[in-house]
Order: sequence, then structure tokens, then C-alpha cells
Amino acid sequence: MDWSALALSLQLALATTAILLPLAVLIARPLAWRRFPGRSFAEALVALPLVLPPTVLGFYLLVALGDASALGQAYQALTGRALVFTFDGLLLASIVFNLPFAVQPVQRAFDAIPREVREAAWCCGMTRWQALWKVELPLAWPGLLAAVVLTFAHTLGEFGVVLMVGGNISNETRTVAIAIYDRVQTFDDRGAAIMSATLVAFSFAAIAAINWLGRKVDHRG
Repeated sequence: MDWSALALSLQLALATTAILLPLAVLIARPLAWRRFPGRSFAEALVALPLVLPPTVLGFYLLVALGDASALGQAYQALTGRALVFTFDGLLLASIVFNLPFAVQPVQRAFDAIPREVREAAWCCGMTRWQALWKVELPLAWPGLLAAVVLTFAHTLGEFGVVLMVGGNISNETRTVAIAIYDRVQTFDDRGAAIMSATLVAFSFAAIAAINWLGRKVDHRG
């Protein structure tokens, strides 16, 4: 087992999930309840990482974060190093390719809350932010938990985008998925099997959690 790669993967997954969860709420809530011009376009844009090949998404992220981009140049001016092939660049890429895994479950959860419930909260004197914290988020918790599980599990297993943007730098960008690839390349089948089994266990736990959450949501409805 490559413990440094596993630790890096867990760090990346935790950071991505922590950033994406509040961002998903900010994006999913208006997508669920508001009707505005371009809503279908916005939903398609959020879902785009689901259908793009990882190498295509990775290429565009590499261009967007590279030294020739405005973002890459600004980062280099602030830190003195390039954004690509670093953990920070890998984190930004992870946020992008995990966006639909965080937004879509939260959007479905908000969409399942009856409008009358929100209006009742407003009639009781709650502001929109108070209604969000005290009424909407508690009702939408299955979607929030599903977003956490899906984002965390998908970050652990992503390979293509991670390799394109982060490369394969030990203790910096080498995740467990890339470590598995390295073990296969060196014919270390036992090492690859151990790490693969670890990811299978995480994925199985994620699927089981999502199925359980689905039953909870159906029961609530």
C-alpha cells in the first residue's frame, strides 16, 4: 500500500468536499426553485463533466490553469510557482470535475421541498436566510449527504483529469488511483490489488449509502 498516495487522496477528497458542499447549495437552490432565462444552459454546464472524456476535461483544465492563462500567471505572481502539477491546481481541477456530483443531489433535494413549506416559514417572520438554515437545509439533508458521499468517493477514484493536471509527483500530486497505475506498470500485481480493493471498498460503501438515502427520501415523500 502506498500510504502517502492514500493520504494525499484522502486530503484531496476532504478538501474538495468541504469546498463543494456550500458551493453546491448556492448553485442548486436557484436551479431548483427559480425559472430564469438560460436555466437549461446552466444545468447543462453543471452536468458537462459527467459526459466529457476525462482527457478532454483535463486538457482544457490544463490550458485554463497553465502558465499562459490569466489564472496561472496570477497564481505564479502570488506564490512564485506554477499552478499546474501542484496540489492547489489539482484541488481546483477536482472542484470542477466533481461539480455535478455535488450539485445534482442537492438540487433534487431542494426540488422535493414543497413551496408551501418555504412560504410558511416566511409567513412566520423568518428571513430567506433563516428559512434556509432552519427549514430548507434540515429537509434537504439526504441530498446534502448524498453529495458528500458521491464527491468524496469520486475524488478518490478519479484518474484521467488528475494525471493531466497534476501529473505524477510523489507527495504532491500522486493519488492512489495513479499509484495503482504505477504498480501495474511495474508488474506489482499484489500492490495494485491491495490499493484497488481499498477503492472498491470505498465505492461499495458509497453506493450502499446512496441506496439507503434514496429509500429515506422515498419514505419521506
